[in-house]
Amino acid sequence: MDFHLEGLRQMGADIAEHPTSVKVHVDRLAGAHIDLPFPSVGATENLLLAAVRAFGTTVISNAAVEPEIVDLILMLQKMGALITIDTDRTITVEGVRELRGVEHTTIADRIEIASFAAAAIATDGRIEVRGARQEHLVTYLNTLRHIGGDYAETRDGLEFWRARPLTATDVETGVHPGFMTDWQQPLTVLLTQATGTSVVHETIYEDRFGYTEQLRAMGASVELTTRCLGAVACRFHGRDFQHTAKISGPRRLHGADLVIPDLRAGFGYVLAALVADGTSTITGTRYLERGYEQPVAKLAAVGARITTQSV
Repeated sequence: MDFHLEGLRQMGADIAEHPTSVKVHVDRLAGAHIDLPFPSVGATENLLLAAVRAFGTTVISNAAVEPEIVDLILMLQKMGALITIDTDRTITVEGVRELRGVEHTTIADRIEIASFAAAAIATDGRIEVRGARQEHLVTYLNTLRHIGGDYAETRDGLEFWRARPLTATDVETGVHPGFMTDWQQPLTVLLTQATGTSVVHETIYEDRFGYTEQLRAMGASVELTTRCLGAVACRFHGRDFQHTAKISGPRRLHGADLVIPDLRAGFGYVLAALVADGTSTITGTRYLERGYEQPVAKLAAVGARITTQSV
């Protein structure tokens, strides 16, 4: 949140931070040169939305350039905004007096696509994801092929399946066009079924492997370390964050009672339950339902034996 708030402050917002809330007040925002300490997707989106109606020109340096950012810019441009993207992650926005209504179809959710792709390969099934586009998933598709999965373009999207016995690989999360941090949780579950030892080096969030404790209780072999085991030392180098996971497999998982700690771990747990022997009970599904539209219905439609219970 500090990236969001500092950017708005530079644009003239009066921000009061309280223990459980933040109050923001402004008569009209003014353009500013904002240098993001990290190319945050959420902060870039927020500042774009603030800048299009601000007075003057806003320059966002070190901005995120994910497909979702570009899609937002395309919609805002249709509405009358003046926005340019330079090759050095700089976005320039000239504020306009008004925006007009338009029709715009958003791109498919790349995280949901990757989640169902991992599910198809982990369970040795076959799933077509309508709306999926290759150009938005280049890094992820390469990783799936390294592991043993494959894909093909269909009339409506992409189809995913297991092409050969699964083998270990190394993955390092990063900003676009790198491997998304939100792809790593389902992928970690997939790697528990691969032969050999895989390394997943998380460089975006410092504490994203807490969910693996419950995977270990299901029989997964996951070892966490504070060391940078990726290609280069990341911004967590020398700090006391367990941001690298070593996954050894294949391991036979067994059903368990699981409590979802956050959104992305939620689908990872569902995938682990699908792979595991026996029945698993998963609580905390409100997190899952926040990020996946009708997840139970979609999973049931592709063959999962899954039911819901009221508590």
